[in-house]
Amino acid sequence: MYDDVMSLLFHFLHVSVIVFNLTGWILERTKRMHLILVSLTLASWIGLGLKYGLGYCFLTDWHWRILEANGAVNLPNSYVKYIIDLVTGFNSDPFAVDVITGISFVCVALIAFYRNRDLIRKWG
Repeated sequence: MYDDVMSLLFHFLHVSVIVFNLTGWILERTKRMHLILVSLTLASWIGLGLKYGLGYCFLTDWHWRILEANGAVNLPNSYVKYIIDLVTGFNSDPFAVDVITGISFVCVALIAFYRNRDLIRKWG
């Protein structure tokens, strides 16, 4: 039961991170927090990715450990693919999911940097 609760918490956390990464730039009051989250995501995907593989997400890694402890096998590399497949019942193309995820993230990262350009200049 503990693992089920942890898995649900990770689903909530993961989906919240994804939704905020995609939309947090919209509101003036959340644009700085969005920049921080986008930067942390970028640090995980690229920074930690240098050691563990490009696109590495520590949340996915932790979540997969919980699911594997519950007997899950053949988990995809991507949480986005996993949740799409879980919700739709389809077996989505991992390459297409990764491309769409990557393009979406690059777009919101560029928006985040643009929306916070004055703050970034102050830091620089």
